[in-house]
Amino acid sequence: MSQTWSHGLFGCFSDIGLCLVTFLVPCYTNGRNAEATGESCIMHAIYFLIPLVGFYCHATTRGKIREKKNIDGTFFNDLLCSICCAYCALIQEGQELSPSSFSMARE
Repeated sequence: MSQTWSHGLFGCFSDIGLCLVTFLVPCYTNGRNAEATGESCIMHAIYFLIPLVGFYCHATTRGKIREKKNIDGTFFNDLLCSICCAYCALIQEGQELSPSSFSMARE
């Protein structure tokens, strides 16, 4: 049975620490999200800074998170979120992975 995201796409402010870190240093949040799926944190942080590559890598990371959590969705939807609402999507993914994975961001 498929799940849905535990936090909405625009539920950014439910975790102020993660929200602030993401809006100040989005490449850090992207790297941490990728690291939680088994990818390189540093490489995905760098990829996020490269316009077209960043969109694609963010969408694939989002897809891996969806698969890991058994959440409905498609690559096309992941790509749209990456292009149109990148920061909100990063926060949503970070919240989905685990509140404790961003404990450094809350200090």
